[in-house]
Amino acid sequence: MNRKRRVRNIIFFGLISTLAIVTVLATVIFSFAPSFVAKRFNPIDSSGKQPISEAAQTLHKTLAIADLHADSLLWGGDLTKLTHYGHVDIPRLIQGHVALQVFTVVTKVPAPLLLENNDDRSDDITKLAVLQRWGIPALFSLAERALYQAKRLNALASKAHGPFKLITSQQDLSDYFVASQQNSQITAGLLGLEGAHALEGKLENVDRFYQAGFRLIGLAHFFDNDVSGSAHGIKKGGLTPFGQEVLQRMESHHMIIDLAHASAQTIDEVLDFTNNPILVSHTGVRGNCNNARNLNDRQIRQIAQHHGLIGIGFWKTATCGKNATAIARAIRYVTDLVGVDYVALGSDFDGAVRLPFDAAAMVQVTNALLIENFSKQDIAKIMGLNVLNFLQALLPEK
Repeated sequence: MNRKRRVRNIIFFGLISTLAIVTVLATVIFSFAPSFVAKRFNPIDSSGKQPISEAAQTLHKTLAIADLHADSLLWGGDLTKLTHYGHVDIPRLIQGHVALQVFTVVTKVPAPLLLENNDDRSDDITKLAVLQRWGIPALFSLAERALYQAKRLNALASKAHGPFKLITSQQDLSDYFVASQQNSQITAGLLGLEGAHALEGKLENVDRFYQAGFRLIGLAHFFDNDVSGSAHGIKKGGLTPFGQEVLQRMESHHMIIDLAHASAQTIDEVLDFTNNPILVSHTGVRGNCNNARNLNDRQIRQIAQHHGLIGIGFWKTATCGKNATAIARAIRYVTDLVGVDYVALGSDFDGAVRLPFDAAAMVQVTNALLIENFSKQDIAKIMGLNVLNFLQALLPEK
């Protein structure tokens, strides 16, 4: 009996020890792995940073800066705290004098990720959902993933206790800018969706997302879906009948259409379908950097004719360069083609891309635009006023 008792004790204490080790490992993984992943996928290549003139520093402090695209909600960090990895947090937005940042929700990304010919059979975001403990519903539902990240941004506005405001209406935007005149140490965010596959084929999810705070929906991401074709998909088709219903429901809510990542056919068909201004939140232009991701001259002209906006990205595929000079040259190409009123910033901060600087160093763009001989008035439009005027016209009133 003593021998059996000893065996049982050995087994019992072995199980306890194993459980303790597993618990410690799990704690370490769930505590440190998200930041490790964020560092790995969102590096900064500081070799692209350029000396900043006194004129640029002075001008930058007078600007209301707006950026149309950041995937920062994806990585699980506490955005109220200053960090030294990735591209965006609230303190760095304030340091960079960013008045408004669009935070875009990603729900599914194929693996391996290709510039063209992706299908929807694989998904890398599930791994992040597990690692960051998004909960069981988010493991099996793209809509729930979108809503989970929306809750994170709403919680961020509550946790920040003043420095960060969530914008959902024209009234919110007006109130925020009144407050910002009294306090320069605040910033604001707008919630967007990257890829309408998160609707899961249900029109009522447009309503759910609107109630959750979404004010912008990108029709496609890296693969074709049941709303529209993607520039990176297999068929690269156009707007589907369900997609037309989605656009009508979006317009009833004053939600903004984003054609970043959309196929050429989708862009044409959406512009034929709606009279509302649209935007392309983060892209490049083929006349400056020729690849399938970027817009051609005809598309740029079409978007401008619809009083839309083109957000120029900061990453190499968008600009064919690795510094703010390349960003300014892409902006110059658009302004030479259609004028300064139709171009904006669409960084793709924290979008699993290598960038030359983070949100705190947005003065890099101001400096490059001055070197490119843009006027101060045009720089003010490019850096933010175009976006802010666009939102003030299109968001719900209250």
